[in-house]
Amino acid sequence: MSFLEPARLWFLLVVPVLVGVYVLLQYRKSHYAIRFTTMALLDTVAPRRINWRQHVAVGLALLTLAGTIVLFAKPSKEVRVPIDVSTPVTVVLTIDVSLSMKATDVSPDRITAAKDAAKEFLDTLPVGFQVGLVAFAGEATVEVAPTTDQVALRSAIDGLLLAERTATGEGIYTALGVVKQARSISGATPNQQAPAFVVLLSDGARTVGRSQADAAREAGSQNVPVYTVALGTPQGVIETDGGVVNVPVEIEELQEVADLSGGQAFVAGTPADLLSAYEAVSGDLVYATERRDATSDYIPLLLLTLFVSTVAGLFVASRWP
Repeated sequence: MSFLEPARLWFLLVVPVLVGVYVLLQYRKSHYAIRFTTMALLDTVAPRRINWRQHVAVGLALLTLAGTIVLFAKPSKEVRVPIDVSTPVTVVLTIDVSLSMKATDVSPDRITAAKDAAKEFLDTLPVGFQVGLVAFAGEATVEVAPTTDQVALRSAIDGLLLAERTATGEGIYTALGVVKQARSISGATPNQQAPAFVVLLSDGARTVGRSQADAAREAGSQNVPVYTVALGTPQGVIETDGGVVNVPVEIEELQEVADLSGGQAFVAGTPADLLSAYEAVSGDLVYATERRDATSDYIPLLLLTLFVSTVAGLFVASRWP
């Protein structure tokens, strides 16, 4: 459990102090009673049997006090809240266009499935979101700067062409450059950076360029989480001049990118999986996680403890048998 005002928990030190005071009073009561010589009077002042009702009542009272102090410290919880679309939000679609994306293990082939899903992904985003498009193979290029122009984005996605090699790290660094430019245009200060996300779709491990792990760490330092989608299956193959080449999907590196940047990783082995992954990503982009006061969630429990404590106190005070 986390708290919005954790320093207030220091008041819990009052509880063991009160326990000590109570024990001391019980000891003094017993010590004082032995001064009486009349056994009948001694039994009246300090009965031999333990007054367990009194101890239970005191214990419940202390428990109620401790619970009140805990609530005074404002326990908190994480809640998902809609992102304020009045603040510019940038999403950079970063798509792998290496030759392995022509594998047909995902129908009709990986790149076509990626294009179709990317266009459907655009439909799930709020109107105010700006979307940029980066493509990478042996190098990375900015196909479309962040825009709300769906027609331009769809046209650029349809026009993506395959090329040799896979520079995953370069793709992430280029996407970060796009985010930096978009933030500078928005005029946001470093402490008021507009939300930005990278959605990276790829099927294989990096073969050239800078490390994707270093790029992911840089994304995390810039508060730009990278959501990765691993597209393909272990059975993927492509035909080349040299024959059939195995191009199994590589999941581990994309998982690492997501972990290091603060994003999430998804695996898509079918077009339906790919659409589901994009829908999940869209849901995360539209909502942000905030820590909110959860005190009211625990009020019923405190009231129950207070009620039981009060009943116990009345029970002892009335000297019920």
